[in-house]
Amino acid sequence: MIHPTSIIDKNARISKNAKIGPYTIIGPNVEIDDNVEVCSHVNIEGNTKIGDGTKIFPFASIGSQPQDLKYKGEENSLVIGKNNTIREYVTINPGTRGGGGITAIGNNCLFMISSHIAHDCKIGNNVVIANNVPLGGHVIIGDSVIIGGNSAVQQFTRIGRLAMIGGMTGVLKDVIPFGLSFGNRNYLKGLNLIGLRRNKYKNKEIMELDKAYKKIFSSKNLHENLSKINGEFKENNLVQEVTGFISKDKKRPICSPLEN
Repeated sequence: MIHPTSIIDKNARISKNAKIGPYTIIGPNVEIDDNVEVCSHVNIEGNTKIGDGTKIFPFASIGSQPQDLKYKGEENSLVIGKNNTIREYVTINPGTRGGGGITAIGNNCLFMISSHIAHDCKIGNNVVIANNVPLGGHVIIGDSVIIGGNSAVQQFTRIGRLAMIGGMTGVLKDVIPFGLSFGNRNYLKGLNLIGLRRNKYKNKEIMELDKAYKKIFSSKNLHENLSKINGEFKENNLVQEVTGFISKDKKRPICSPLEN
């Protein structure tokens, strides 16, 4: 159902099962899949694809030009997966040449009011980003991450799977998978034990992860600490995920616990 006051370019591809609300504007290169609901006063433009079952609330701006001074009008795109909820005043920008030209969002995510997803971000599945949270360009968010309200994530930051960021946190350093991060300038508080248990990981796996965590962060030299535990937890996939995350990009700073 398409409201008669909406303005939709004739070249836009919109599923017959989609609902488009009043005063919404949709550009020529937009593709909207089955059972998508776009409420009133939404602007969708650019090379934007929106997956099945996604709902977009009023005054969201989806696919508009990146807020990057290096952007010179090159071809780019935004891909949004299935069953996402995009609340009021959310802004999501497409990619730039410097990040491969694409911003990508997974499935079953919740973007609360006034959150911002900048150019070239890569967002996993089941992510929750609370109110007033901006992500800088090129940010990578793993599956099932939760970011608390009024936090801000600096460009190029990585946040690993099942990590949790407390409200009003300034995220300047990469957060390991399963980490808890807080603070005006983020530090590592510990492991997201509740999240791990809710995801039905076994106590033995979690206890081994906790043991490895203490060894990894026993001193500032994380990569030296990793070499010391090499092979000790090779059967534990959680530990391997954390060590792989740290080793993947040695140039990036890793969020660590505060010194005693």
